[in-house]
Amino acid sequence: MTTIQLRIDAKTKREAKKVFTEMGLDMSSGIKVYLSRVAQDKSIPFVVRTENGYTSEQEQEIIREVEWAKKHAKRYDSVDEIMKEFFGKKKKK
Repeated sequence: MTTIQLRIDAKTKREAKKVFTEMGLDMSSGIKVYLSRVAQDKSIPFVVRTENGYTSEQEQEIIREVEWAKKHAKRYDSVDEIMKEFFGKKKKK
């Protein structure tokens, strides 16, 4: 056996402890289950998402599309200009 020490904010610890308790586990057992699964699967057992809720691949695709649009897409100076092009009229006020 070995010991692991980690620092985590109080809110995350409290919420994780609540989940583990509802599952009949203490914090140590819950972390052991997680680490065992990582070792077994040789990966993280869930999809890692950015703070925006996207996978890293999705976020990179969005960034590529935005960069393409900045280079190639038509630009408008106002909402009225967009409305006129798409709907043939000015925006209602």
